[in-house]
Amino acid sequence: MNKLVTRREFLNLLGSTGGASAALKAGAALGLLPAASIAKPLDLLALGSNNKKVAILGGGLSGLTVAYELSKRGYDCTILEASHRCGGRIFTVRHGDLIDEIGNRQYCEFDEDPHLYFNGGAARIPGFHHNLLSYCKELGVELEVFVGENNNAYFQDDALLDGKPIRVNDYKTNIRGFLGEMLAKSMSEQEMDKPFTEQEAENLLGIIRSFGDLKEGDLYTGSSRSGYKTGGYIAHGVQKDIIAFRDLLQTQLGNQIFTAYEGDHGPSLLQAKGGMDNITAGFLRKIGEQVKYHAMVSAINVSNDGVEIAYDQDGTRHALKVDYCFSCIPTHLITGLEHNFPGDYVKALKYVRRGDAYKAAFQAKERFWEKDGIYGGITKTNNRSTGIWYPSHGMHQNKGILLGAYNFRGGLYHTNMSQQERIEAHIKDGEKVHPNYRNLVEKPVTIAWHRINHMLGCAASWNRSFGTWTQEEKLMFDTLQAPVHGRHYIIGDQITVNVAWMESAIRSAHWALEDLDQRVRTELG
Repeated sequence: MNKLVTRREFLNLLGSTGGASAALKAGAALGLLPAASIAKPLDLLALGSNNKKVAILGGGLSGLTVAYELSKRGYDCTILEASHRCGGRIFTVRHGDLIDEIGNRQYCEFDEDPHLYFNGGAARIPGFHHNLLSYCKELGVELEVFVGENNNAYFQDDALLDGKPIRVNDYKTNIRGFLGEMLAKSMSEQEMDKPFTEQEAENLLGIIRSFGDLKEGDLYTGSSRSGYKTGGYIAHGVQKDIIAFRDLLQTQLGNQIFTAYEGDHGPSLLQAKGGMDNITAGFLRKIGEQVKYHAMVSAINVSNDGVEIAYDQDGTRHALKVDYCFSCIPTHLITGLEHNFPGDYVKALKYVRRGDAYKAAFQAKERFWEKDGIYGGITKTNNRSTGIWYPSHGMHQNKGILLGAYNFRGGLYHTNMSQQERIEAHIKDGEKVHPNYRNLVEKPVTIAWHRINHMLGCAASWNRSFGTWTQEEKLMFDTLQAPVHGRHYIIGDQITVNVAWMESAIRSAHWALEDLDQRVRTELG
């Protein structure tokens, strides 16, 4: 039977945690959350007069990282990219770009303007993803702030206030007020004198009162923190009406409001200026000549002394023999190739499931959200579209690109719709927040990663049970991480435990590069 937490125990925990920052540090110490670390240069051996050939299968971020680092040390690298572009799930959509979704090919019709773009894949860089940020600096990729948390954006749930959207700040302020009142009243009971000293109890009570902006008698009667109904500048402000606590509890999204910007999503967040694909462009400025596009791998055969690869390009079968191979091809696609991998390796490849992320975007005819005091940030909604992202760039331009839907898990709902059904669904969801949404947006694009050519999926999913790994899953992960015969490496965020981040793809590449380096040093003596 689960032990119930008493009021006293809850307050003890509240007083001892020190907030989200302390919780994150504790999680990192326990290995539950990724700990921040400073990027350090890779100490890889330069080959000098020795010659080593390397094939990199896929021009995703991990593959580009491998090619960039090895090229600097004298390796002869060839990148085989099946698509017409590099970057993988770093995909910025602009005027004229192809969205190569099987059964739903689209060409973007956004106006041809530098600020009118949409990051259809990777969209955010946490400030502690040091390896990625280090490459951005090294490669001259300019960065700017990505606005994630914006208390002036909206919160909309059909179950709350008859579906009327409210400002995020209004929801937070009222919830904090009522919770603060409950906590303060609990602290006034005689039984709460212990285990705190009188001074400790008074200090904690002060924190609670400040948390909820409580008035005399430890009552929550509203707060100016969410702004004013009228006035507040040169005239005294008239306080907004309180939203009843029971009404606030009608929505299931409340937990997201208070936790959405913790961990990897916490401030500060950054983005590549002009589009995330400028990160890809930074690498290609250095190693672009090594890429063979429309080069579809058909066979991989690994031996103790090298790797033989067959690939098709422009209707012709080609052969490539190399000393080492790094593959960021999605695991479920590798299994469909001709290969000679060991049985336990193939079992692990087949075990990994692929995510079904989905995004949609609209060009806005005018930046109507700025007239509503919203500059960047995310409106949260309890519907299938999940929200609206307002661009963090192009302030006060005539037009902008809105992200009109994002499903990281559960994207098949929209994936299985026709293009017109998708668009109509997102417009109807958007109208719940912005009543004239239908007439304010145009030129939609949708990206269903489960059907994007040469990908057929998004972030890998290893564990079948949320938050826990079985011993068998850990063993399969270790099996794929180790190189076959010391020659063939699987790389990418798919071979990390913190999937879907660019930093993870780079970390995977670095792990493989350091492993390779030790083998080469041993071989060369």
